[in-house]
Amino acid sequence: MEYLNFPLILVLLVFGTGLVWAIDSALFRRDRTATIEKLQAQWPDWEKEGSSDQQQFVTAARANAAEPVIVEYSRSLFPVLAIVLILRSFVVEPFQIPSGSMIPTLEVGDFILVNKYTYGIRLPVIRTKVLDINEPRRGDVMVFFPPHKKQYYIKRVIGVPGDIIEYRNNVLTINGEVQPQTLLAELPPGRPNERIVSERLNGVEHRVRQDLRSALREDFSIKVRPGHYFLMGDNRDNSSDSRLWGQVPEENIVGKAFAIWMHWEEFFSIPSFARIGRIQ
Repeated sequence: MEYLNFPLILVLLVFGTGLVWAIDSALFRRDRTATIEKLQAQWPDWEKEGSSDQQQFVTAARANAAEPVIVEYSRSLFPVLAIVLILRSFVVEPFQIPSGSMIPTLEVGDFILVNKYTYGIRLPVIRTKVLDINEPRRGDVMVFFPPHKKQYYIKRVIGVPGDIIEYRNNVLTINGEVQPQTLLAELPPGRPNERIVSERLNGVEHRVRQDLRSALREDFSIKVRPGHYFLMGDNRDNSSDSRLWGQVPEENIVGKAFAIWMHWEEFFSIPSFARIGRIQ
């Protein structure tokens, strides 16, 4: 998922509109209010619809006591932007899936919702954790920044700190326990190029795509370092993940993906809601 520092943009907009509104309220609004009261006293029939007093009052008020456009927009936008900032930073944030690394769980064009508080409350932009709540668990689908670039990624948590992970013949073993798989389909039948299997990981049942022709089908064994997580895509043999760029530090976590709310593959296509549901 391409990275746009929207949290920083949003924080700057909230700060800017709030500052303009606060300065105007403290220094200038009182003078405009006093001017309006004087004009109302000068034209006592200013409220009478269509009267000469009302016409002169409106003209004079616009000329001498009109609220500046920047103040009007700041006053209107600040509460809306502040609510959006709070929701995106601490509650839930939307993302779109741009690649096939999580097929068949997530498809290109899926719009997902990411829980921003389940792994702890973090301040926007600087991402400092201020409140611990839960830790990532094996089987979670997680959004994060990989260690090698500033870009949103989404993968499944395979290993948590201290886990010993082995991958042999497309089967995961974690801490000596084989993660069971059930064959669902072979494509094409008879002489398959790929398989779809159901994998049980920490009690989480999810589907995995195995590409029998991929160069990523290498066995490995690794121990997850303290404060780090090992992640892999469900499109197991066509995924850039911890096998290539390493383990993800805890401070790079963004949140837990929990639902698909829309599918919209291309701009000129018709959005679909057929895939709405929880992410397993």
